[in-house]
Amino acid sequence: MTHSERVDIAIIGGGLVGASLGCALAPLIRRHGLRVAVIEANALPADGMQGYQPSFDARASAIAQGSRRHFQTLGVWDALTREAQPIETIHVSERGRLGVTRLTADELGVDALGYVLPNAWMGRVLHDRLADIDLDWHCPARVENIAASPQGYRLRLSDGSELHAGLTVLADGGRSGLKERLGIASHEAPYDQAALITTLEVSQPHRGVAFERFTAEGPLALLPLTGNRMELIWTHAAGEEHATLALSDGDFLARLQRAFGERAGRFRRVGRRHVYPLSLVTAEESVRPGLAVLGNAAHALHPVAGQGFNLALRGVMDLVAAIDAGIASGQPPGDMSVMHAFEARRALDRRNVIRFSDGLIRLFGVAHPLLSHVRAAGLVGLNLAGPVRRAFARRAMGLER
Repeated sequence: MTHSERVDIAIIGGGLVGASLGCALAPLIRRHGLRVAVIEANALPADGMQGYQPSFDARASAIAQGSRRHFQTLGVWDALTREAQPIETIHVSERGRLGVTRLTADELGVDALGYVLPNAWMGRVLHDRLADIDLDWHCPARVENIAASPQGYRLRLSDGSELHAGLTVLADGGRSGLKERLGIASHEAPYDQAALITTLEVSQPHRGVAFERFTAEGPLALLPLTGNRMELIWTHAAGEEHATLALSDGDFLARLQRAFGERAGRFRRVGRRHVYPLSLVTAEESVRPGLAVLGNAAHALHPVAGQGFNLALRGVMDLVAAIDAGIASGQPPGDMSVMHAFEARRALDRRNVIRFSDGLIRLFGVAHPLLSHVRAAGLVGLNLAGPVRRAFARRAMGLER
């Protein structure tokens, strides 16, 4: 027998974006008595934070200073710092050219330009915080059916529950097919590239330096992790990643060393390698009456620019602010006036970040001798022009929109 219940907000997806939204809603749950449900298809680890063991192969994300402030607001930053590696310097260069730019935390008067955090640790900390919040968990559970209703959306779950939600938030990464079932189209612009992502051990202390290097094969990023480890994001032309993936560890490290050089020292160990095809994907609708789309379900960006999760977290905070303001003026969370207010908050930030990250990849992806000189001159000029560089960095850190 199906159990039916009414909730104010249903969050589909308990990953980093959905869990962050659940944490951000905690003050509204307390103040306004909101009923919130989180639906997550994958079972969560049973050992929680205490049983967490850092993995050499763990995927990681670059967290901007603006995101650190949001995590502090959510009450999770102190716990996150256990595995956070500060980024002290960002070094940007193009292979074979003299142009280079460096951004430093000291120059900008901040403790760090950003932080690198294992995704698994972020998930553990966020879920531990959620355990202290009065919300309903449906995990593991999938949304088997979703349909619009006069008061929002009706969700039928694989655990036998049926939810009637005033506001439904798609935060499932876009992988569940729910967007398509709702008729929300996405615009996809393939980069004809694939990202190879892995963890490396380096021979010398990285000193908190993150490298962004543009090569003829595609952009390459190295992010510092705790210890002498770095996260590698190595872009390949579509199809060429298979040969690199098939190399032995020794041959892989030798090829990477030739492509990157020795600014980070010698690469001595490599973890499991993962490959992901790359496209710029943007949902053509991010709001409807009773519906909001967040995170990778709304926009999937090239990972080298490191802006995807930071953009998504700002979306989380803007949605909560719009809901809070709507409730104060007598509007329920899913009211279209609330959705319009949310979209108005997001539109410019989303457009600027997409233009920045997409433009960066496409500019450095064009092989032309004259353009290479222009890019090199631009990097040199950025290194010399302190105010321009600082403004650029503050936007990248999420401190300005």
